[in-house]
Amino acid sequence: MRLPRTLCWLLSCAWLLACGTERTCASDWCGTIVVVSGAEPTTLLPPLTEFDVEIAISDLLFVRLADIGADLNTVDPATFTPALARSWRFDDSLTIRFALEPNVRWHDGTPITAEDVAFTYGIYRDTLVNARARQRLDRITSVEAVDANTVVFRFSSPYPEQFYDAVYHMRILPRHQLAAIPRAGLSSDPVSRDPVGSGPFRVRTWVVGESIDLSADSTFFRGRPGPRRIVWRFVADPAAAATQLVAGEADFLNAMRRDDLSSIEGSDDLRVELVPSLAYAYIAFNFRDPEDRTRPHPIFASRTVRQALSMAVDRQAIVRAVRGEYGHVPEGPVTRPLWIWDASVRALPYDTTRARRLLMQAGWRDRDDDGVLDRNGRVFQFELIVPTTSNDRQRSAVIVQEQLRRLGIVVAITPLDVPTWIERAQNGTADAYYGARTQDPSPASIEEAWSSAAIGGANWGRYANSEVDRLIRRAIETFDVETARASWHEAIARINDDPPAIWMYSPITAAGLHRRLENVSIRADEWGSTIWSWNVSPARYIDRDLLN
Repeated sequence: MRLPRTLCWLLSCAWLLACGTERTCASDWCGTIVVVSGAEPTTLLPPLTEFDVEIAISDLLFVRLADIGADLNTVDPATFTPALARSWRFDDSLTIRFALEPNVRWHDGTPITAEDVAFTYGIYRDTLVNARARQRLDRITSVEAVDANTVVFRFSSPYPEQFYDAVYHMRILPRHQLAAIPRAGLSSDPVSRDPVGSGPFRVRTWVVGESIDLSADSTFFRGRPGPRRIVWRFVADPAAAATQLVAGEADFLNAMRRDDLSSIEGSDDLRVELVPSLAYAYIAFNFRDPEDRTRPHPIFASRTVRQALSMAVDRQAIVRAVRGEYGHVPEGPVTRPLWIWDASVRALPYDTTRARRLLMQAGWRDRDDDGVLDRNGRVFQFELIVPTTSNDRQRSAVIVQEQLRRLGIVVAITPLDVPTWIERAQNGTADAYYGARTQDPSPASIEEAWSSAAIGGANWGRYANSEVDRLIRRAIETFDVETARASWHEAIARINDDPPAIWMYSPITAAGLHRRLENVSIRADEWGSTIWSWNVSPARYIDRDLLN
């Protein structure tokens, strides 16, 4: 007996769903990648992006003139790969000339020209837009469209990272879509959530509070993307995000918590990709008195005391307790993906004997046998503010508190919501703050946090050392790569000897992903930038369109 056609269709669908809908792809181009994210973007326009998910998605919508290489070398133009610019040359030490790819178009069909590049520079430099990268473009004096496919960058002075600054910080924007919008209104304009791009993907739909669906551009000038679709699904609870991955409802989670990793151990369908991080966490000392910021801090103004505190904290034990194998102790304010990193440059060692000796040398003793050090009638006690959003920092702060207690030092931990934590850290109304920074690939990010030039900016502790300033400047201005590397090592060694902070840990990111994803590479600086080149295995293809 033959079954009715409708019943056959229903039975087939039921069988397909029961089997997880995994089947062989009938085409040479298929597949949807579902990325689960803990946050939702507020904008997709590159000059306005600040948060991880915003940057990751905009990476797929917009293209740079050239892309940095996998080694994240910021000083050698030969390590960069062409993107919107097919070639470039230095006309002289102050001028870079780019030749754009001809016949490349925006997603709405409008040609991309040198005028778009010059317009983009104006957007990024505009104080009304206040792009994150604005100050990194200070030494570019002009960007001129010579003709439709030629654009010239001019600089105020020659320096090693000229090419990097010209291409890395700006993703090229569509002049024809944005020129008529007031700069101050870009963030609130609907275009910031539905922009015309030139990248491998375009926005298909955005369901607020749920997901963003991207569709691939099969005519992308750098080659057809690997997947047809990428869906960003927003799940605020980290545990729930991991559950979706384990349940097969998502394919990729860029940063898994240590507690959730056990759920995918031994899985035939899932694996973990470890990615070195450009982030590091630190306990920064306030160099000014919180009660009177015209005066030096009564404890932390002493270099000897700061050295003692750095050596009194067993950071390796803290990393093992808090991060396990997914972290390491940093060698100063420098992360391992930076091209200047070298294991021979070391922070101060863990040495409680020497720490006690230094504290005594600085005049701190337990004169009344109450278990707490004192000097000139002042007990050795300080407040450490910690953001409540960071479990790792809160947990490790408690361990630091106990380790310093053994030396007679009282640490009062104050957990704060992020806005209050930022306000107090920036304004210097706490003795110390537990911070974290994510560097960009340039070592110059060290200057942006730990030089006197950064006081009033990212240098919240108001650390100032003229010798550190000099060494950093010399490293930044040195053209020879090996000489520059040596200069950076000298600068970091000097910072470590005059510690503005205790360098606590640098995470190793554990990304969880389905084994159907192939050709996976993840860059430390921008994990979302390479997804377009991943593939979905035809043998393990899941027809997610059937389920949606």
